[in-house]
Amino acid sequence: EGEPGALLQAEDRLRHALTPRYRGLFQHLARQEGGLHFLVELRRDLLEALAARDAPGPHVREMNGVLKNMLSEWFSTGFLTLERVTWQSPCEILQKISDSEAVHPVRNWMDMKRRVGSYRRCYYFAHCAIPGEPLIVLHVALTDEISSNIQAIVKEPPSQEVEDLGRITTAIFYSISLTQQGLQGVELGTYLIKRVVKELQVEFPQIHAFSTLSPIPGFTKWLVGLLCSQSNELGRGNPFTDPEMQEISDITGSPPAEKLKRLFTNNGWVKSEKLARVLQQPLMRLCAWYLYGEKHRGYALNPVANFHLQNGAVLWRLNWMADASPRGLTASCGMMVNYRYFLEDTMANSATYLGTKQIKASEQLLSLVSQFQQSSKL
Repeated sequence: EGEPGALLQAEDRLRHALTPRYRGLFQHLARQEGGLHFLVELRRDLLEALAARDAPGPHVREMNGVLKNMLSEWFSTGFLTLERVTWQSPCEILQKISDSEAVHPVRNWMDMKRRVGSYRRCYYFAHCAIPGEPLIVLHVALTDEISSNIQAIVKEPPSQEVEDLGRITTAIFYSISLTQQGLQGVELGTYLIKRVVKELQVEFPQIHAFSTLSPIPGFTKWLVGLLCSQSNELGRGNPFTDPEMQEISDITGSPPAEKLKRLFTNNGWVKSEKLARVLQQPLMRLCAWYLYGEKHRGYALNPVANFHLQNGAVLWRLNWMADASPRGLTASCGMMVNYRYFLEDTMANSATYLGTKQIKASEQLLSLVSQFQQSSKL
């Protein structure tokens, strides 16, 4: 009869022996004023040390994992409050949000005013133990269609100061930025999107479409890698068809692969309208494959795609020249993608993606993927 009790006691002793001593220190610090913010900063430093390979041995990696799990508990939704930012918000909050904008940098105060003005919404999560500190920020554009160009959102001023409710049928999530790097890997973005959707449904019951207009970081780098592998192994890895290569060669001169590598690296290809026109179809095809077919452990290689697909969004539309800024051209040859949130399907889509690694995509994307599979020698 004493055996189950003895076994539980042994388990308890083993658990205690395996628990690192610093876990108790972290718990103690979290209860102090300013302690939680200190721990978030500590994790940021740990991540930087690991990225720079400055951390000797596996112990720092283990500490990072323990701290991440503890922060995930302390920053669960019950402790978070959703705040909306307006031009009347405290100056410090506006400054922090402006400084932390990672997707589409804020140029000046007028730019910031536009992003929190009419036909725009900006929300952030705050934590009761870290007052006045935005943790993660989501920017939304209120439109009458699913946007295909970021400049129309971040550069063009809205036509009227007063919002016309009849023109608001669609919510476009165009930027989500983590302001506290120590919270990387803590699931805040998913919860923020869900909360904002609920908030918008209350304010605008007529909204029937929720979508992102998202960057595609890493595509240009991946493409240049393909061109490098093609030149290293002749006849293998050519991302373009023979007729396309002939057209490109007629414009750039031979050898086109070497020339293209340079043009994609310095964004020079976009200066030639003729070359841009020839490249549009193959680049759309290649980018569709990059988002749909390139994998990391079975899931989408692209981190933004993986995030929205895990949330249950659909890979919905690829947009040509959606971000012609130097930043957009460098990241993805100017292309952006819409991940569409069909609210009634998100749970099922998320379960399918996480369980079977299948990506839900629109006809446009699947057609481009099919073209890639038919034409590519990869």
